[in-house]
Amino acid sequence: MEWLKVLPPLVAVIIVLWKREVILALVLAIFTSEFLLGGNLFQQTVDSSLNIFNQTFVGGLATLERVAAVFADASNTRILIFSVMVGALLAYMRHSGGVSALVNNLINNGFAKTQRQVSLMTTFTGIVVFIESNLSVLTAGILSRGLFDKFGMSRAKLAYIIDSTSAPICILILLNAWGAYVLALLNTYDFEVSAVEILWGTIPFNFYALITLAIVFYTSITGKYYGPLARTEAQPITHTDDEPDIESSKARYMLVPLFVMVGGMVGFMLWTGNGNMSDGSGSKSVFYATALACLVAYSMMLTSGRFKHSQLVKIGFDGMAELLPLVAIVLLSLALGSSLKLLGTGIYISQLVGDFLPLYLVAPMIFLVGGIIAFSTGTSWGTFAILIPIGVPIIQVMGLPPSLILAAILGGGVFGDHCSPISDTTAVSAIASGCDLLEHVKTQLPYAAVAGGLTLIMYLVVGLIIL
Repeated sequence: MEWLKVLPPLVAVIIVLWKREVILALVLAIFTSEFLLGGNLFQQTVDSSLNIFNQTFVGGLATLERVAAVFADASNTRILIFSVMVGALLAYMRHSGGVSALVNNLINNGFAKTQRQVSLMTTFTGIVVFIESNLSVLTAGILSRGLFDKFGMSRAKLAYIIDSTSAPICILILLNAWGAYVLALLNTYDFEVSAVEILWGTIPFNFYALITLAIVFYTSITGKYYGPLARTEAQPITHTDDEPDIESSKARYMLVPLFVMVGGMVGFMLWTGNGNMSDGSGSKSVFYATALACLVAYSMMLTSGRFKHSQLVKIGFDGMAELLPLVAIVLLSLALGSSLKLLGTGIYISQLVGDFLPLYLVAPMIFLVGGIIAFSTGTSWGTFAILIPIGVPIIQVMGLPPSLILAAILGGGVFGDHCSPISDTTAVSAIASGCDLLEHVKTQLPYAAVAGGLTLIMYLVVGLIIL
């Protein structure tokens, strides 16, 4: 009954499509996984109703413990706190009048006169900040939210652009934590060439990342959108009774904290990596940089004389409260990923790749399996950890080009992440853009599917040519 290992992600997807409720889907998926783990159903053939009741009760308690265990990992805790703090940072930027001031300056100075210029500026921002995917998403999202509102462009379009730019560029320009992580996985194996050479060799073969970036540029330049994304409308900006229209002030109230966050990220990556950025801790750096940016924004507003400490505390906590539903999704996604890892879902799916595949089908199948694993577990990094130990022996036994197979693994992980409603990076993209999570998944999915389909064809063609 090994097939039961795929049941938890199936439950999550079915509930999301049926009820359109992500939190319920994640909770039920975690419960299903913990039920299977606690009941040891893979070995049982007969069970009594009493045992089923006990397993259900224990599974419920184990679900709570699994969520609590997320905080046992300091890296996970940093991600959650940073996600909350982003709400305060965004609120400070908005209430200071810096966002509206920057929007006006960009328009008046000719940098953002059209929707095309706004889209391209967002795309280039995501590309330039390739140090860390979350930082890329946050920087591009925060900088462009006001501009997208000003030009009547939907937040779903913004979410698509930043999400489909950040991960592909991070997996191509590997001078970041992504590259260091993959390099660490490769260094445990012996190759005829260095692991660094193999890693850099993946760039021309990482078809999914290249195609996705090409589609983003096409969309930004032409302004043409397709599928559900074409039908999204810009959400009107509403204000509550205790939040009046915010007057424009100075752009520095947004730019200074934003530059502090980006500069702080670079500095902390160097600091945590002892001078080597690729060895730095992404979770620590983005956590420290966001906290520093919040402190700078708070200090600037306090010293301006327009805000009191009590007002700023309220603004900060109100901003945090706005993001709590999405932060809860990130928390549950991390818990589900941990549970599925223990259940062995990813390894089981990877074993579905047949041992007798023709050589030219190995790369496309590994890409497809990587996408399924990342979609099911919500983590591209976890997919790398599962598939690289499986892919490297295939490379060595069958004599396949290492860079080609590794590129298929890396691209498959990013592809599955882009399609997954339980991916933490998908949730962070929704946070940064201010878009509903399910709307972001629904509108990005057709683009990711097209890029994934073209990638499969490319791997098949390349396999037929060089293998």
